[in-house]
Amino acid sequence: MTNQPYEGYDQYPQQGWPAQQEYDDPQAAQQQYTQQWQGQTWDTQVQAPAAGAAETAYLPQQTYDAQAQGYGAGQQGAAAPGQDPGAYGSPAPSPGPYGSAPYGSAAGTPGPGAYGPASATPPGAGDHVSAPAAPAPPAPGSASSDYGPATLAGNARVTDAQRARLEGRSPIIEPGIQPAALTALLGLLLSGAAAVGSYALLVPLVVLQAVTAAGWFRLNGMWPARQGIALAFLGALVADAALLTAGRENAPAAILGTLGVWVLLSLVMQLRSHADPDERMYGLMATVASAALAIVATGHLAADPDAVTVGAAAVAVAVLARALPLPTPASVVVSLLAAAGAGIAVGGMTGLGAKGALLGAGAAVCALIGHRVASYDYPSRFVHFTAGVALPLAAAAPAVYVLGRAIG
Repeated sequence: MTNQPYEGYDQYPQQGWPAQQEYDDPQAAQQQYTQQWQGQTWDTQVQAPAAGAAETAYLPQQTYDAQAQGYGAGQQGAAAPGQDPGAYGSPAPSPGPYGSAPYGSAAGTPGPGAYGPASATPPGAGDHVSAPAAPAPPAPGSASSDYGPATLAGNARVTDAQRARLEGRSPIIEPGIQPAALTALLGLLLSGAAAVGSYALLVPLVVLQAVTAAGWFRLNGMWPARQGIALAFLGALVADAALLTAGRENAPAAILGTLGVWVLLSLVMQLRSHADPDERMYGLMATVASAALAIVATGHLAADPDAVTVGAAAVAVAVLARALPLPTPASVVVSLLAAAGAGIAVGGMTGLGAKGALLGAGAAVCALIGHRVASYDYPSRFVHFTAGVALPLAAAAPAVYVLGRAIG
C-alpha cells in the first residue's frame, strides 16, 4: 500500500503538520516530530511494569494548533472503506494500557488519552497523548492545607482531662487499692516508730517527705524537675534538723521559719531561670507548694508521740476504707467512721482513750483531702504511687499536731 496524502491537504500549506509530507517509513516521521519526556508523571507511575523504557520514553510533539486539530479530526472520518485509520497507511497498532494512545502512533489529532476525560470513543489510531498538567498546590487557607492526615489518636494537644470535661465526664481517677496499701504501710510505720522515739520516727518521716516532694511536681505535670524536688526535700531535712535542735516546744518557730526561708530560696531559683515568665511563675508556685507540704509533714515529729501513734493509724485505716468499691459519699462516710473507730482502739492503748476518736476523725478528714488532690486531673500511675501515697499522711500532720496538743 502506498502512502497518498488525503484530498484537501493543499488547503493548509503553511501549517507545518507532519501529514503534509510523504514518508516511505512512518517511523521516521514519528521520530522526527517527537520529544523526549523526562518528568515523572501520573502515567509513568501507573503504567503496567511490562511496558519497557523504550516504549514509554517518547511522546508526540505538542506544536500543533487548534486549526490543525480540527482539520485532522475531519480527515480521519474520510478514510477509505476497508482501510485502517492508521498513520498514512501503516497498520493501526494496539492501544496502550489504561486507555492511553498506542505506542508509536504518528496520528495527528488528539483523542481520549490517559489524561483526558472519559469518552465513549474507543482508543485507537489517531488518539493523541497530551502532556499532563502538574497538580496545582493547595491554596492557603483551603481545606487541604488546614487539615492534616487522619489519625486515630485525635488531637494530641487536648489533654485527657480537657476531653473528659468536654464530654461531661469527671477528670478524677482515684489511686486505688495498691497505693492505699502503701499508704497504710507507711502510716503503720509512723505509728509504731512514734511509740519508740523521735529518732526512730525520723526514718519513715524522711521517706514520706521525699515521696511528697517528688509526687507533687509530677502531679503538676512538671517532670523532670530535679532542682525543685531537691530544694523541697532539702527544706524538709532542714526543718527536721531545726526541730530536733530546738525541741518540740519550739516546733512552730522551727517549721514556719524554715518555710519562710525556703520560699525566698524558691523565688531566687526561679529568678535565675531563663524560661518564659509564665513558666517561671508556674514553677515558683509548684516549688513553694512542694516545699511547704514536705516541711509541714515535719508536724509528725513535732506532735506528741501518742497523738502520732493514733493519728497515723487512723489515716491508714481511712485510706484503706476509701479504696473500697463503694459510691463516693458512702466511701467517705465509711472512711471517717473507720478512722474514728481506729482512734478509739489505738487511743485505748496509748492513754488517750475515747479522745482518740476525735483525733482519728480529724486526721482522716485531712487525709481524704490529700487523697482527693492526688486523684485530680487524670494522674498517672507514677502520681498514684507517689502523691497518692504521701499526700494523705502529709496533709494529716497539722491535724495530728493541733488536735494532739488540744486533747492531750
